[in-house]
Amino acid sequence: MEIKMGWDKSGLPREKLLKFGVGSLTDVELLALFLRTGLRDMNVLALANVLLEKFGSLSRLLSADYSQFKDIKGIGEAKYTQLNAIAELARRYYVSRGVEELTLKSPDTVREFIQSQLTTEEREIFMVIFLDNQHRIIKHAAMFSGTLNHVEVHPREIVREAMKSNAAAVILAHNHPSGRAEPSKADRAITERIVKACLFMEIRVLDHLVIGRGEYVSFAERGWI
Repeated sequence: MEIKMGWDKSGLPREKLLKFGVGSLTDVELLALFLRTGLRDMNVLALANVLLEKFGSLSRLLSADYSQFKDIKGIGEAKYTQLNAIAELARRYYVSRGVEELTLKSPDTVREFIQSQLTTEEREIFMVIFLDNQHRIIKHAAMFSGTLNHVEVHPREIVREAMKSNAAAVILAHNHPSGRAEPSKADRAITERIVKACLFMEIRVLDHLVIGRGEYVSFAERGWI
């Protein structure tokens, strides 16, 4: 599908951003700004639209491997490196901003932070976010690392770190490098063990997020915590 450019100038992404703010742009328009140029027979907005339709979301697009672009006309090394750089820029933004600035009043922002840290990892990483009794974030830590499909988690170490930090609650998170976020039986079992260990010390487990490529599962949203 080709998007024609028969609009007035104010309808273009750059002018729209300047006039109405960056929040007014669609995902297609934002992506087009970064890609900058299209192809001989396809303008940049149409190219951005094709990419998003193929991958289904910005998250899946920006975490895709180079091999996944081989069937897309016009996406060579130059365009791929642009997309890769956007993803890394977003990840570094969250790191430089600091998770301590985030708040549970915006759980989507906390989830986006976790996704930015774990989505591109090639082995399983188990992260814990520690919170005070008003659910303000104290700190976060990648406490355990493993292999492609397994990470060994020790509930006692989570409790010990929570007590050292004077945390009243925690959010758990880990990634599935395979891409599928659906929790395994082992994921549910270790979560139950952590919940019991934390409960003994009056520490609440608010959620456990499993991060895949462009998808996630929240134990809290499913009613498992």
